[in-house]
Amino acid sequence: MTSPKLSASFEQGGTPLAGTVCRPRTAAGAPPPQPAAVPPAGGPGPRRRGKPRPGGRVHRLRRRTEAAWAALRRRYWATLPARLRCLRAVTVSLVLALALLLLLAGLAATDTWDAVADRDAPRTTSAADLNLALNNMDAQAANMLLSSGNAGQGRLQTPYEKAAGFYGDARREIGHDLRTLAVAAEGDQSDERTVESLTGDFAEYQELIGRALENDGHRDGKTAALADHRRATDLLQRRLLPGARTLVESNDNAFNARYTRVRSTLAAQLDAVVALGVLLLAVLGVLQWYLTRRFHRILNPGVLAAAVCTLVAVLLGAQMLAASADDLRGARRDAFDSVVALSRARAVAYDANADESRYLLDPGRHDQYARSFLAKSQQLYGLKGASLATYDSELAATWQAYRSDPHDLRFTGEFRRELVNVTFRGERAAAENTVDAYAVYQRDDRTMRALLAAGKEHEAVAFCMGWEPGTSNAHFGVWMTALDKVTDINRAHFTSSVRSGRLAVTGLLPWAAGLLLAAAALTALGLRPRLEEFR
Repeated sequence: MTSPKLSASFEQGGTPLAGTVCRPRTAAGAPPPQPAAVPPAGGPGPRRRGKPRPGGRVHRLRRRTEAAWAALRRRYWATLPARLRCLRAVTVSLVLALALLLLLAGLAATDTWDAVADRDAPRTTSAADLNLALNNMDAQAANMLLSSGNAGQGRLQTPYEKAAGFYGDARREIGHDLRTLAVAAEGDQSDERTVESLTGDFAEYQELIGRALENDGHRDGKTAALADHRRATDLLQRRLLPGARTLVESNDNAFNARYTRVRSTLAAQLDAVVALGVLLLAVLGVLQWYLTRRFHRILNPGVLAAAVCTLVAVLLGAQMLAASADDLRGARRDAFDSVVALSRARAVAYDANADESRYLLDPGRHDQYARSFLAKSQQLYGLKGASLATYDSELAATWQAYRSDPHDLRFTGEFRRELVNVTFRGERAAAENTVDAYAVYQRDDRTMRALLAAGKEHEAVAFCMGWEPGTSNAHFGVWMTALDKVTDINRAHFTSSVRSGRLAVTGLLPWAAGLLLAAAALTALGLRPRLEEFR
């Protein structure tokens, strides 16, 4: 113990004793100074304020990520119940994805069939019918002028009455087709302009034909009537028919573009359905294996039933998409391509028939209408280098070659397009009968021209205009009947393909969707007893 005297001496500034720790004096009330901190060897030293240690933030983010992943793993995979729940969630998700894909594909297929049956095909056929009706109307106008006589005197009564009736039918048909095409063209500026132009030109054409018929009713009015008919025919050939053909091509190209796009989409959807189905079956297989391994059971009935339902649903869904694609191809390529070709052929046939009437009616344009008739004949049954003088013999030779070998096609044109696209039962025989009837009509044309060249104008007109057996008009009617039969075969199969495509969706899609929902429910029911063991 230190004595009071020594303590006082120390406090008064005396010399401290040996062994006594001396501390420097400080101001009254101030804390003693702290020793400087010496960092350990190799340490990072003191941290400066405001400058975090390099890598610290990344390190903390990594630790948090690892902690979150570990928590997720403990929750969803680390334990047996968690793994079962995870597999159940994956299975149900795949089932719902597959069901949604099939539902969307089915709705898209239904929309496609509605568009094909109610818009694309009717628009194209309306444009083709307009082309035909315009040719028919002009042909019947020429026939009325030819058979009317002089102000009714010497009229060929039956040809005139038939021509007047056909003329009225064609005019009504044109009005209906123009209204249909005007509605169809809404939103397409090019088609709208074409329809508007056709409507105005048709009004002008009717006025010219009406004036020609009025003049023809006056005595010695043939010359004025012929002048008006020339202007009407020129208007038809230069503006009306090209406009109608433009609409045929435009609507047919739009239909073809939809067909190509939808076929590609159906193929992609089919691949997706198969891929999702295989993945879902694989997950169900893994789940079955896992249950067998962990619970020492051979099979889980619920999971097995879910796998069977999934397999059947995938097969039905794939069948729906494949059948839709096949039916679409049948409707477009096998049937409607022929309908378009035959509709063109019918329009060209009426135009060629009109050229015969114009040839008889207007001697000043004999050469023009003869060339026009030959050009239209080449469009139907093309023979390279043939003239009117050689056309019949070359037609007979090439047609005989085809009859001997259906692959020997030495001709071009709309008839060839049909013959290389023969698909349906009875179609080939009907198409061949059409060409046979066409050959008879071509020979009649040469007979008519020979009568006219021999100065037998009245006999030529009677042969060309008559409807008695053996006359040109009668044979033309036989040809058109044969052509219509081929067209009707293809139209019927187009309708059948549309109906079959719709039935593939409405018949298979509900079953596929129902089986997929059953697969999800069966998976949940199959796992429920196993999960309850852990509660």
